[in-house]
Amino acid sequence: MNNNSEQPITDILAPGLRVVFCGINPGKSSAHHGFHFAHPGNRFWKTVWQAGFTDQLLKPEQEQRLLETRCGITMLVERPTVQANELSALELRDGGKVLIEKIQLFQPVALAVLGKEAFKRAFRQSKVEWGRQAITIGATEVWVLPNPSGLNRATQEKMVESYKELDSTLALRGL
Repeated sequence: MNNNSEQPITDILAPGLRVVFCGINPGKSSAHHGFHFAHPGNRFWKTVWQAGFTDQLLKPEQEQRLLETRCGITMLVERPTVQANELSALELRDGGKVLIEKIQLFQPVALAVLGKEAFKRAFRQSKVEWGRQAITIGATEVWVLPNPSGLNRATQEKMVESYKELDSTLALRGL
């Protein structure tokens, strides 16, 4: 197989989800394998497991099993890059518009955008704190959580704590 070949990465979306996790865009490793968060250094799968969203550590190729836990995945921009900072502000804004349409269609309880800077650009927000945001998309709450990329400086413990806050908030409401 040619190392430069890219596989399509499809959204994992369905009606009735608790959370849709929104990555910024696929890295080259994800594009090569055709699965979300496929780079070995990416901490997404470990984080969602340790935060309680899944009952076992899933591999990227098991991504469809997230639907069993009422979780899904999408991305702001479909174009693969080595680093997310290679994306233009226009790509992120356009991706934000498409994301809003997807969320309006599926109306999960929560949307978790993974990355503060990408969220700021996609949603044209100037000040953003971690956690639940003041905006909603229809009935869907919007959260901003740390990006699980291995390039992110956040510790694993801090990431799990942030993701666990979302899981616990939903669980307290019986969701």
